[in-house]
Amino acid sequence: MADEAVLKVFHAGRQDIEIIHHLSGVIPHPLFDTQIAAMVCGFGDQVGYEALVNKLAKAHIDKSSRFTDWSRRPLTDKQLKYALSDVTHLRVIYRKLCDQLKRSGREPWLKEEMDILTSPNTYAQHPEEAWRRIKFRPRNARQLAALQELAAWREREAQRRNQPRRRILKDEALTELATQMPETERELARMRTISDSFAKSRSGREILDTIARVKALPKEELPAMPERPRPGPEGASAMADVLKLALKIVSEREHIAPRLIAPAKDVERIAAGDHDVPALKGWRREVYGNIALALLQGEKVIAIRDGKPGIY
Repeated sequence: MADEAVLKVFHAGRQDIEIIHHLSGVIPHPLFDTQIAAMVCGFGDQVGYEALVNKLAKAHIDKSSRFTDWSRRPLTDKQLKYALSDVTHLRVIYRKLCDQLKRSGREPWLKEEMDILTSPNTYAQHPEEAWRRIKFRPRNARQLAALQELAAWREREAQRRNQPRRRILKDEALTELATQMPETERELARMRTISDSFAKSRSGREILDTIARVKALPKEELPAMPERPRPGPEGASAMADVLKLALKIVSEREHIAPRLIAPAKDVERIAAGDHDVPALKGWRREVYGNIALALLQGEKVIAIRDGKPGIY
């Protein structure tokens, strides 16, 4: 994995890479992700491995062993065959996708995506920033402080135990804790998202201690409330609809998954006047971003000609 002379081929490899990076400090490089390459080549959004095996390798995977007990030894011949099929077909898929990328001239597009996938910043987990991933609108600065501290506690606990965050506490529990801010074990146990056993555990005590520290913070030490999104220009919603239609036209014309070019939230940000979005950078700008800006400036229009929608 650390040998730069060996190309590593994954399918939807982000979680695998994160594990390797966590255990060894190494990010496999050079890297080729067949799921991302397939999206660039027009196979749709987050295409599955089995679909690529069927379409490109002209093979079939017997998945009957998928949910068998993999902890028992020895593994059966059927299990071994299934495990091997999960990687051996990647060789054929890789070659076929490389041919398509070369013919389409989209190799630089994939390179941009692989640069993101192999960047250490993609896998950096800072406990102090963990709260940003949680959907919650605090009513005041103290609730925000509670969310920040509780999310940081969960992140450190997940790293210490080497377990998924949601196995420690679900997002819903964090937001309820930040809202209710219980002071005693009894109050903690009465919460809808907290079990009695959790409330009595070491984790329960640490949560109560965290909340107590937040409640004791002077007002001047509380975090600033995040600014509410500014309303876009008049007609921004309608403009976003126009840009989404343009994205659909472009994605069908280029045979590429719309979500890979720009998720809906990025399109809405462009319509509201925000230019600091991925869709306005790199290959995405060439394919779609410049068109979106031209539509907003009235330099292009969407029209139907010869029975087909297009951008002119």
